[in-house]
Amino acid sequence: MIVFEGFPVGREMPSPVRLLCCWLVAAGYASGASAQTLSGFNSISATQERLTENHWRLVGNVALEDKDTKLFADQIDIFVDEDRAVAVGNVVFTQGKSRIAADKADFNTKTRLGTFHGASGIASVQPPMRSSGVGMFAPPLSTQQTDVYFFGESVEKIGPKKYKITNGGFSTCVQPTPRWDMHADTVVLNIDHYSLLRNAVLNVKGVPMFYLPVLYYPTKEEGRATGFLLPTYGVTSLRGQAIHNAFFWAISRSQDATLMHDWYSKAGQGFGGEYRYDFGGGSDGAINALLLNQKATLGPSGQVALPASNPYFVRSAATQILPGNLRARFNADYYSSVNTMQSFNTNIYDATRNSRSFGANVVGAWRTFSLNGTYDRTEFFGSPTSSWLQGSTPRVALARNERPLFRNSPVYLSATSEFANIDRQSREDGVVGTDDSLMRVDLSPQIRYPFKKWQWFTVNSVISWRDTFYSRSHSLTPTGAKGPVEDRSLNRQYYTMSAQAVGPVFNRIWNTPDNGYAEKFKHTVEPFVNVQRTSNIENVNRFVQIDGFDAIVGNTTNFTYGVNNRFYAKKHPANGRPSASMEILSVELVQTYYTSPLASQFDMRYQTSFNQGAPSNFSPLQLSVRATPTPAINATLRGEIDSRHSELRTLSANTNYNWASRIQSQVAWTKTFFIKELPGFNDKNSLYHMLNLSTNVHTQDNRVGVMHSFNYDILQGGVMQQRISAFYNAQCCGISFEHQTYNWAGFGFPPDRRFFLSFTLAGLGNFSPFNGAMGGIPR
Repeated sequence: MIVFEGFPVGREMPSPVRLLCCWLVAAGYASGASAQTLSGFNSISATQERLTENHWRLVGNVALEDKDTKLFADQIDIFVDEDRAVAVGNVVFTQGKSRIAADKADFNTKTRLGTFHGASGIASVQPPMRSSGVGMFAPPLSTQQTDVYFFGESVEKIGPKKYKITNGGFSTCVQPTPRWDMHADTVVLNIDHYSLLRNAVLNVKGVPMFYLPVLYYPTKEEGRATGFLLPTYGVTSLRGQAIHNAFFWAISRSQDATLMHDWYSKAGQGFGGEYRYDFGGGSDGAINALLLNQKATLGPSGQVALPASNPYFVRSAATQILPGNLRARFNADYYSSVNTMQSFNTNIYDATRNSRSFGANVVGAWRTFSLNGTYDRTEFFGSPTSSWLQGSTPRVALARNERPLFRNSPVYLSATSEFANIDRQSREDGVVGTDDSLMRVDLSPQIRYPFKKWQWFTVNSVISWRDTFYSRSHSLTPTGAKGPVEDRSLNRQYYTMSAQAVGPVFNRIWNTPDNGYAEKFKHTVEPFVNVQRTSNIENVNRFVQIDGFDAIVGNTTNFTYGVNNRFYAKKHPANGRPSASMEILSVELVQTYYTSPLASQFDMRYQTSFNQGAPSNFSPLQLSVRATPTPAINATLRGEIDSRHSELRTLSANTNYNWASRIQSQVAWTKTFFIKELPGFNDKNSLYHMLNLSTNVHTQDNRVGVMHSFNYDILQGGVMQQRISAFYNAQCCGISFEHQTYNWAGFGFPPDRRFFLSFTLAGLGNFSPFNGAMGGIPR
């Protein structure tokens, strides 16, 4: 039913009114309408007046409605000869959830282009549906809106989906007073493509925060879109003020790249990027790289803190599925300057690392056989100019997995073999010093018999034989001590026999139905004894010890004995879940006796075995305690007591607390003790005593959060670093900051104080700089 004041039902509508409706249809404001039938509008209200032959006027609260499309105005003038229509007075256009209001609208009925004056509006952009296929998605924060509010002195339609806003801007805050808006002299809005702002200013709570001469902002409906990301501001004592910028490139549904630029007021600038891909089926990866054009900077006392240089960083990890049931992996954590590495990163664990590495690995499995091929190199720095290089170029291992020796046999057979070209070099200023590199070929079959007839007593027996070929070996001095490595091959053969016995196991159960903690408790006592016999190995002093695989002492029998106490609790049923048992406390005490004292210096089961202590028939007495009273709390304690001097060598404690992923806290403490008569522990300068703490507290919806961490050197009496980060996300925007006090001297650079600031705006992406600042803050 058509209602048009002044025109009876069934009569043809005047031509100017049809022209107006045609423009609305063509412009997309009334989809599916037809000019001949008044564009199919369900309701049109107006009073018409013909002023001249080519000038028609619709007045009287003009309202045109069709399904979800509406146009309102006090008056619409139609100029037939000019193909022009002018709407004035409370002009409002709505379509679906989008709305635009203006004082005046002037448009061409033929080209369908026009201008809204004194306009403001709101558009709703729905997030894309998540596909079940392959691809990478960046989920929006739960607090972010999908509505966009825009305004301007004039909004000009200059293309089918292209608009030009003059002296206006936009915001994703739709409150009566937006918390933030982006204002610009000119905004070119290209729907489903981009927005280009010139002379843009970000205002937060009406306060200008920063100015950008040009801003490129994506307006695609996709989850990821190409465009500039919000910059991060920072200031540090060593590098001065900093602005971290990034450009995001959505290459395809399964690939993207981020180009980064860092500017420092004191230390030059940096150029970097990140490339990510996910092709599905386990083939994915990422690579990060940064090149610094670093200027020389001075420390507080006028010394050169950072020399002029061009250091670079490369970090990558990738996995690729290959034909033939093979999988390849690649990783790199490489840098050109250890000084820059330790002064650049905000993460204390990255900053204190003194190694760089890269490597690739290929693994495969076929029935009873498995293959593992590795190529890797790792370099450890003792100073900025001296280092120690080790690696495998390559290392290939082929293994036969454990299977019954005969059908239904209780005896199992397995075998391993390996070929390795091992690099081991010392370097000074990049020049090779000592070179202990060699080729190693190894073969080792093994037979195992597990005795498990009784649940309270089990014995696992193993016998193995090993044959190893070395392409190089140590020469010997006249006294029989090790000399330099020479090109003389050597073969090593030996066998080992071992048995691991557990039991008899003693149990006791307490029923406590009235206990508030658990309805039942259980205590088990598990004594154990492990015996291992290694046959005699000839020419022990001539073997080049590359890793623990080579640190084998022959003609010795080791007896490892101890007891493990375990406490279990069966909790009461809760929230409809049945009662379940969990281990709440474990206490283990273990020690090893060696018939050959030399073996005590090469036992990798004990943390302090390699501290150059004197050979002994007894290992340290090792105590391990693990407690988990609730799923949210766990704690560990580990200590080693010297068997000869009856004093603690080392003691460490660690505890974690996690409440509903809203509060996460970790405290770690470790100390090595001074023992006057024990080499490796009698030098106070080589001891350490550290306390590390980290806490993360945030609301369930990530609206507010605080993160704090510090590393305190108790022995030296100073904080190595302290880092505080906080964020606040409102309905449509947020702010985050980070402050760090960095006092770790590393290889001689002065302390540094660092501050970083970043904004989070709904619909606008941001990022974490390459140095790790703002890491852990929700993005």
